[in-house]
Amino acid sequence: MLDIEDDAIPGYEDDFILWLESQAAFLRTGRLELLDRENLIDELLSMANRDRRELNRRLEVLIAHLLKCQFQPDHKTHSWENTVDEQRRQIKLIIEDSPSLRSAVQRNLAGCYQHALRQAIRQTGLPASAFPQQPPFSVEQLLDDDFYPKPD
Repeated sequence: MLDIEDDAIPGYEDDFILWLESQAAFLRTGRLELLDRENLIDELLSMANRDRRELNRRLEVLIAHLLKCQFQPDHKTHSWENTVDEQRRQIKLIIEDSPSLRSAVQRNLAGCYQHALRQAIRQTGLPASAFPQQPPFSVEQLLDDDFYPKPD
């Protein structure tokens, strides 16, 4: 257990790991008056935002690869399929750890699709007009391990 004297409390800006350990020790021992509340609040919110960003990033990669599979089927590789499988696996792990983020998939689908669409256009060299402007995949399809879109 971390043993810190009141006058040796590490600052948030000085040593982040030691600061985290001290905050945990203060919580564990009930020394709530020593908590750095403002920075703790910021860090907790930052953690939540980090998980949301990670979910969105993985959705974007997943959607881009599904678009490539659908609109450039002659170029489909095992690497694309492995990427699709890995993104689905990681998305499911994120949702398993934080079930409330499942609703974020639906909420963020349109925005993630726009980012994925730009990736797919760049990676395939196809014109934007070759792709649907709205997400062609449902949340259920995105998370379905067996779903691959039919070639267009």
